Amino acid sequence: MDLPDHDAADVSSASFATPSDWPLHGLAEDMRPALAQALAHGPAGLATIVSLGDGGPRPVGTQMVFGTNSRAGFLSGGCIEADVEAHARAAMADGRPRRLVYGEGSPWPDIRLLCGARIEILVERIAPDDAAAKTLLDLARARVPAAWISDGQRRLCAPLAEAAPAWPGAFARRFDPPPRLVVFGGDPTALAVASLGAQSGFQTVLVRPKGPTAPPPLAGVAYRRDDVAGAAAAVGLDAWTAVAVCGHDEAVDHQALLAALPSAAPYVGLLGARRRLGERLDRLRAAGVAEQDLRKLRAPIGLDLGGKAPFEVAVAVIGEIMAARHGQPALARREA
Repeated sequence: MDLPDHDAADVSSASFATPSDWPLHGLAEDMRPALAQALAHGPAGLATIVSLGDGGPRPVGTQMVFGTNSRAGFLSGGCIEADVEAHARAAMADGRPRRLVYGEGSPWPDIRLLCGARIEILVERIAPDDAAAKTLLDLARARVPAAWISDGQRRLCAPLAEAAPAWPGAFARRFDPPPRLVVFGGDPTALAVASLGAQSGFQTVLVRPKGPTAPPPLAGVAYRRDDVAGAAAAVGLDAWTAVAVCGHDEAVDHQALLAALPSAAPYVGLLGARRRLGERLDRLRAAGVAEQDLRKLRAPIGLDLGGKAPFEVAVAVIGEIMAARHGQPALARREA
């Protein structure tokens, strides 16, 4: 079979990428795991977008974390990251915070932002024993919303419900618990949904009652094989958890819906044919599920993107979950 020719820009057999060649550090959105990892090895540099003018590729509150030998996150798509890192490492060394301005009013006119935005960034040193950082990480593990307030020198962190107002010159941002995805099932579609969920930043759990002893070979996916009620109780279906019921087992699916629909989970989706939906809803009503909880059900699951292959369905499901998380208006529904 003839293969197309490749130009000089293509990879040759003697060319191998190194971690610095590709900004994989920018794939993560939640910087708390990176902060914890950095602080385990010494002080960290934390860079936060505190103000924007004329748009910008990343919103206010976006962060980067720099450790002794690590970096995570991105602020602009490549325009300013190297310069921010230099300032962050200087702050890590001398302890002094920095306020950096790029774009209009910047003291570094040679650093140009292609988007034309004005970005102001607070850079601060976080010590390994920093009390605010410890509280932030503890609240994340406990899945409690947190308020983080800092001016670069003074920092406070507290549960959101107990937080005091920010003082003049300080920046405040909210940290919600990490988003979580619970997938019920074990067929290729369930595996694709779980895999893409983990890659998309969800703390992902695959539940397959009485499934194989060995977990699925999916990076970042936790596995449970206990019964539905036990798994749901152990995981905890809170307000930052999405549930995708993809079991193709009517009994398991029914039990999963009984656990998920009355819970605080804001998203519950069911994989299955639309023509069967009426009888499944009737069975849930007979089991005592309230109408307000039934209205939460997304069935058939996922946006209507047209595809039915495992990863096509997974894209539709993760897309719908993200749309729901960000309060997007109702989008086209998937047909059976």
